[in-house]
Amino acid sequence: MAHYRHRKFNTKDTYPEQKLDNDLAQAVVAKGGTTIFLRGQCPQDLDTAETIKTNDPVEQTHKVMSNIRQLVEECGGQMAHVTKLVVYLTDVRHREAVYRTMGEYIKGVHPVCTGLVVVALARPEWLVEIDATAVIPD
Repeated sequence: MAHYRHRKFNTKDTYPEQKLDNDLAQAVVAKGGTTIFLRGQCPQDLDTAETIKTNDPVEQTHKVMSNIRQLVEECGGQMAHVTKLVVYLTDVRHREAVYRTMGEYIKGVHPVCTGLVVVALARPEWLVEIDATAVIPD
């Protein structure tokens, strides 16, 4: 593990009423000197800025998380270096689907995570936006 993950937990234990299985932590002590701050990633292509053609929160989350993975890797890191995620949802009813999908990308990583429900995102068709911070160890 690239960083110390303090008080690791899995959401299946903390939210037993929901079908979630995300590896998270209460705190991350990052070791290293290179920090990557990503802007909020939305369900759009990184090269063309075109929004993907779906209103499915699962498909949108897959695009968002694959963008995060691509950007972290382009900056010289890997998903194991992700220390924090902030999830913005436009509808709390999408929470379980979004977190379940996000969990596929952070299995074994245990970042800290904050979730917010907002009135809207920059485009009305966007259901989810996630920003990430990663620290590449020296």
